[in-house]
Amino acid sequence: MKILRVIRTLDPASGGMAEGIRQIAPNLKKHGVSTTVICLDPPGSDWLVNQGFDCYGLGPVAGEYGYRRGLPTRIHKHAQHHDIVIIDGIWHHHAFATWRALHKTSIPYFVYPHGMLDSWFKRTYPLKHLKKWLYWPWADYRVLRDARAVLFTSNQERISARESFWLYKATEIVSGYGTSPPPINTASQLKLLFERFPQLQGKRIILFMGRIHPKKGVDNLIEAFGQVANNENRLHLLIAGPDEVGLKLKLKQRADALGIAEHVTWAGMLHGGLKWGAFSCAELFCLPSHQENFGVAVAEALACGLPVAISAPVNISLEVLEANAGLVFHDNIISLKNCLLQWLAIRDTDRTKMGLNARQLFVNQFDMASVCIKLISILENHTK
Repeated sequence: MKILRVIRTLDPASGGMAEGIRQIAPNLKKHGVSTTVICLDPPGSDWLVNQGFDCYGLGPVAGEYGYRRGLPTRIHKHAQHHDIVIIDGIWHHHAFATWRALHKTSIPYFVYPHGMLDSWFKRTYPLKHLKKWLYWPWADYRVLRDARAVLFTSNQERISARESFWLYKATEIVSGYGTSPPPINTASQLKLLFERFPQLQGKRIILFMGRIHPKKGVDNLIEAFGQVANNENRLHLLIAGPDEVGLKLKLKQRADALGIAEHVTWAGMLHGGLKWGAFSCAELFCLPSHQENFGVAVAEALACGLPVAISAPVNISLEVLEANAGLVFHDNIISLKNCLLQWLAIRDTDRTKMGLNARQLFVNQFDMASVCIKLISILENHTK
C-alpha cells in the first residue's frame, strides 16, 4: 500500500500534527506501507530532508490560508502514483485543493481534522467562525462529505465536531492516535539535560511541553504555580516549547511579578535526548489547554511512566481518569491550583502506582505500533 499524506506544514515547531506523521511512518513501513508527504512548505525547508520517507514542499504559498495557483494539479500528479491519500488538517488550501484534485477520480481519500472542528473555536473566536462559514459550504464541508472516512483521534473529538456547523456530513471513524516509545537511555538523557540546565538538579519538576500559545493555557499554569510554589521550596516549573506568537515575554514578566522567576525555567523547544531528559527528570506533566485534540506530548509522558495533570478539554482526559494515570482539572486557575496541591499531598506510593498506570495506558491505547495496525485495517476496509 502506498499512502500520500497532504499537510499544511511539516515544520516541527507546528506541533503534534507533523510529529504524528513522523511517528507513524516507520511503523507503517514495517507492515509494507510506504508514506509520501506533500506540504505547502518551500522546497528548501530544512525539515524536509532526512525524514525516512519521501516528502515534497509545494510552496511557498500566500498568506495563512496557504493559497497557491495550480495546487490541485500538482497534488493530482502525486496522488495518481499512490493507493490512498490522507488529508491532515482542514481550513487551509491543501485540504480543498486535494478535494478538487480527487473528487472526480477513483483515488480514495481520508481526512484527519486533528481537532480543527472542535466547538471551542466557535465559542472562543466567533468572528473567525463567521469567516469560516463563508467558505464552509463550498469548501471544507465538501472535503469531509466526500471522504471515504473522517478519522477522529478520540470519541470526544468526534462528538464535538458535530457541534461546530449545522451543515455537516461525514463518515465518522475513531481511529485513535499515539506516539512511539521513548529510547531507553535515561541516565544519558538526564546528564544531557542537567548539563544544559544545571538549576534543575535536585528539584521537584512539573513539566509543560508544547507550543507557548494562548490556547495552551500556560498563563493559567503560571498563575496556579505561583500560588503553590511556596508550599514546597524545591518545586520547579520547566516550560519547554517554541514561543509561537511572542507570548513568552509577557508570561516571564508575570512570573517575575508573582515572585517565582527563580522557580521557572524556560527551555525553548527541546529535541532528542534533551526532550526525553525533560520527561525523565519531571515528577508530573501538566497540560492546561483550553482545547486539545489529543496531545502528543501527553502520550509521550505516559510512555515514560510519567503521571499527567491535564485539563478536561484535552480529549483524552476521560481515558486518563479511568486508568488512574493522572489528574484532571477544570479549565480555570482555581481548579488547576487545587490539582497541583492535590499532587503535592499524594503519598509517594500512590504516585508510583499512578506512574505504572500511565505506562500501561500508553501500551494499551497510545502506542503508535498498535495505532498503526488499526489505521491500516480502517484504510483497507474503506477502500474495498
